[in-house]
Amino acid sequence: MTSPLAAAATVLRRRNRWQTAALCVVLLCAAWLGRRHWPVLQDGAGQLAGADQRWLLAGSAAAVATWMCAALAQQGAVAERLPRGRLIAAQFAASAANHVLPAGLGAGAVNLRFLMRCGLSAARSASALAVKAAAGALTRTALIAVLAVACPGLLRLPPVSPPALAALPALVLLVAVLLRGPLRARCGRALGSVLADIRAVHTRPCRAAALWGGSLAFATAHALVVVAVGQAVGLPVSPLRVALLYLAASSAAALLPTPGGLGSLDAALAFALTTAGAPGSAAASAVLGYRLLTVWAPLLPGLVVLGFLIRRRAV
Repeated sequence: MTSPLAAAATVLRRRNRWQTAALCVVLLCAAWLGRRHWPVLQDGAGQLAGADQRWLLAGSAAAVATWMCAALAQQGAVAERLPRGRLIAAQFAASAANHVLPAGLGAGAVNLRFLMRCGLSAARSASALAVKAAAGALTRTALIAVLAVACPGLLRLPPVSPPALAALPALVLLVAVLLRGPLRARCGRALGSVLADIRAVHTRPCRAAALWGGSLAFATAHALVVVAVGQAVGLPVSPLRVALLYLAASSAAALLPTPGGLGSLDAALAFALTTAGAPGSAAASAVLGYRLLTVWAPLLPGLVVLGFLIRRRAV
């Protein structure tokens, strides 16, 4: 008889194979698009080289602020007080790990280990990550809604066909059938744990403010990086529209299991900016600048910090 541990390992191996296959497909598509539009990328790199250094410095400050905001949100997701210095270092290391492993697994693993090293159980650590993720998704959605009202007509929902609407009840029924028996019980216990942590956090106003304020500031800081780079390269799109397009593109790219949205976010953001009226070279410059400030420049230092934290048994 197969043990539960062996069965779980088999499921994880299958899931990793699917994620790896999806990652390879996305990266191949990104390489094909890069090859096809290489002249535009060259022009964008040249335009970025001559960009306004003051705006690039502002974008760098916003990129650094993302780690502080992530640390604030993570502290708000737990009632216990976390060591501030190690918390910020863990977020910096998690951002680097997130660009190595697909679908946010790197950041999740680093933060999970960090919380467990701080004395939380594995279940409570996973619950805290779920609370942080839920707050991040809700604040991002609220920010998109506010910016969509401020920039009417910029975002358009795709048309939904009648067959898709007719299939919706069948999908709900299928999910209900799958979530029955032991699986439904496990999901219920996990949801109950998350809800208990949410209630515990909101009994302390300072923790609730840190959770929601940090989550909102995190999404805003990332959008400000793109806005600053856009201003540096002379992107002919208003800052509010750039922020909205980035938030929408990053939300769509999150559906694909690529490290840090590599390839998927780049294509989605470049397409959104060009659709909004930006020249291809300027859009490519904005995407390249955003990646430079948030991925390539801090990647090696972040991995060094991660190695240091592992050596010190902080994660």
